[in-house]
Amino acid sequence: MRSGISTILLLAIASAFFSCDSNRVYEINHDFSDRNWKVSEQPEFEFKISNPGQRFNVYYNVRNSLDYPYSRIFVTYHLQDSLGNELHSKLNTQHLFDEKTGAPLGSSGLGDIYDHRFLLLENYEFKQPGKYKLKLEQFTRQDTLTGVLAVGVRVETAISPVK
Repeated sequence: MRSGISTILLLAIASAFFSCDSNRVYEINHDFSDRNWKVSEQPEFEFKISNPGQRFNVYYNVRNSLDYPYSRIFVTYHLQDSLGNELHSKLNTQHLFDEKTGAPLGSSGLGDIYDHRFLLLENYEFKQPGKYKLKLEQFTRQDTLTGVLAVGVRVETAISPVK
């Protein structure tokens, strides 16, 4: 009997947690096993768009520790359609630490680990339904970025402005 109540309570909590993020269409993070992002690792994220008339915001996530040696990170993204055609490709530069003070930016819940979400495409309209792929590559002047624990992609429906 207790086990049934515990299961119901756990499901209720999980349901409440996931229902709070109703705009999310896709979100996956790729963990780096040795807490370093090697230039040869270019994580790819495949997601499906079923309603092409809708507008979407596309983000990339970075999880880093205080071991990251720079204030900025350089990431190039490549967005491809289901046929492999490149739709967008751009170098994106973001700050993980304050330039002047060195204080970490982002949100932290685990000591020296910080999470960041950076906008890549705002109010983007996918022209066709289907599978899309977004590839991330680190573009810093080092083969290995120490202190990068994970990177990821988030796609969410764009909220229309109130008229």
